[in-house]
Amino acid sequence: MTDRRESDMEQSSTSALLQGTVLDLASDVVSALRSGDHVRAGNSTLTAGGTGEGVARAAVRVLGADILLPSVLLRVPPDPGQLAVFKDAVAAHPPRADAAPTVVWSHWAMARALRRTGPPVDVPLTDEPGGEPDARWLEDAGWQFLTHQLAVLAPLALPGEECAVTRVARGRPVDVARGFVRAVRRRDWQQAAGAGRWLTLLDGVPDTLGLEAGLDFVRLMGGSDPRVALQLEAARLMPAGVLL
Repeated sequence: MTDRRESDMEQSSTSALLQGTVLDLASDVVSALRSGDHVRAGNSTLTAGGTGEGVARAAVRVLGADILLPSVLLRVPPDPGQLAVFKDAVAAHPPRADAAPTVVWSHWAMARALRRTGPPVDVPLTDEPGGEPDARWLEDAGWQFLTHQLAVLAPLALPGEECAVTRVARGRPVDVARGFVRAVRRRDWQQAAGAGRWLTLLDGVPDTLGLEAGLDFVRLMGGSDPRVALQLEAARLMPAGVLL
């Protein structure tokens, strides 16, 4: 019984450490996006020495490609230590054959972010037709499920991005708008912020949605969560951004 309690306590401690590291990383990204200068996302958190290697990699995978978002949107060079942890997280945990589609796509987005922010890397990725994951699970999805999945895959919502997930989103702006409203009403600020990030890039969003006011409301109510703030800062910057 004692061994079991000790194991539960260790798991609880690791979970709390992971959650805290994720929030710290998100805060670093938000600071970099807001400053627009040489503040480097992840520099303080990933190189502070207090986070174990496994926890750091896990936290990077939770936030996914958004760890490198300042480099992608603002052309801010990533910190070498941060980039090394990010690359390790991609290389060490390829999706399993039975992985959920969002896990596969998140890994794909991280690998693409690596390619965009530096010299070629030895991480499997092809931009050739057919080289991206399958997105058929989204094509006939109901609007609620669609919005949830897109919010999880918010790191794919980038100006000029071209992939199967963005093509699905572009074809269903009204459904994503409905999902945004539903998330706001349910006070699911993280999903609302992710959906709002997508909506800033989509044509055909109903004017009656009042997206700008809606995002301001999400910021007011949920912006103290750095994961929400990250999505809102991305939404603020992206209309003017252009990817190479």
